[in-house]
Parts: sequence; structure tokens; C-alpha cells
Amino acid sequence: MNGRDNNTLALVARIALIAVVAVVLQVAVVSQITLFGVTADVTSLAVMSIGLLAGSMAGAIAGFAIGLMVDVVMFQTIGVTSLLFITVGYWSGRLRELRDPANGLAPLLLGALATGFTGVGMAVIQFLLGVEAPVSLLLLQQIVLQVLVNSLLALPVYELIRRVLYRVLPRGPRTRGARAYNASLSPLERPSERLAGSTRARVR
Repeated sequence: MNGRDNNTLALVARIALIAVVAVVLQVAVVSQITLFGVTADVTSLAVMSIGLLAGSMAGAIAGFAIGLMVDVVMFQTIGVTSLLFITVGYWSGRLRELRDPANGLAPLLLGALATGFTGVGMAVIQFLLGVEAPVSLLLLQQIVLQVLVNSLLALPVYELIRRVLYRVLPRGPRTRGARAYNASLSPLERPSERLAGSTRARVR
């Protein structure tokens, strides 16, 4: 087994640990605490963070696993939360792969979007399934308040998960770009030498 396989196994193991801890923490602790009349949802923030850090595939798989555990533990319709979390994890990962966001506030924005999407999506799916759930301005107000509460937690949750996954994360576009930039603009190479090198390349 080579180093890449070991790194992949370590990444899977740490994501699995994060998934279990996030669900247990949500059910046993966070769901018992209300702020502005609503409870936070650290599971959606965990899925968003894994996707943003590890990519779309890891985000989608983590979203499915965390969503399935939430549905089982909370005695909800199996698969509903998984479907929503797969979408959250996948598109958070795609953002990392396509644009590699360097803005430190990206997790906050994505956390708000993930929470809003999950809340609205859950209400819509329950309505389509015929589940008796009140669809009203009060529900919309609760979703908005939960988005605000989760926004306060998005950066701390992201930073904590980043520290757990940091050593086993795959190299992203930013790392590759930085390596290429440093290779072409070495501090040991004088500007005149770089210019001469680029001129010789054009002549060839």
C-alpha cells in the first residue's frame, strides 16, 4: 500500500469520525439549545465544510452518510435529509474545484446558503410527500433565523474540521497554482534572467 492509499484511508477515517461526532453532537447537545427561538444545525455545516475542503465526491458521500444518520436517529423519512445533504456537499466541493475560493468568508456564505437550502428543501419535500407540516410565514421566519444562527457557527465549525482534515487533504487548485507560480518566479532567479529565459523560449 503506497502513500496515496494511506492518505485516502486516513481521509475517509477522519471524515467518518467527523460525521459521527457531528450527528451525536447535534442530537445530544445542539438540539437542546435554542437561540432566537430556533436551534442550530451543525450537520449541514459539517457537510458544507467537508465538501469545501475535500472536494465534490467526498462532500457528496459525507452528505449521504450524515443525512442518513440524521434521518435514522431523528425518526424522519429515510433519504430526505440525505438527498439535501448530497446536494450541499457536492456543490460545496464543486466550488472548491472550479474556483478554489480563497476568501476567508466563503464558509460563512456557504454555511448560510446550505442552511437555507436545507430548510426550504425539507419543507418542500415534506409537502410533496404529503407529510403534515405547517407551511406558513412562521416556518419561513424560523428558516431565516436558523440561517442567521448557523452563520454565526459556520466559521468555527469550518475551522475545526479544517484542522482535523488538514494533513490528509488532497492538493487543490490553489496548491498547484502556488507551486507553478513559485517555480516560474524563483527568488534565486534575477528579473533579467527571467526575461532572457522567456525571450529565448519565444525565439525557439
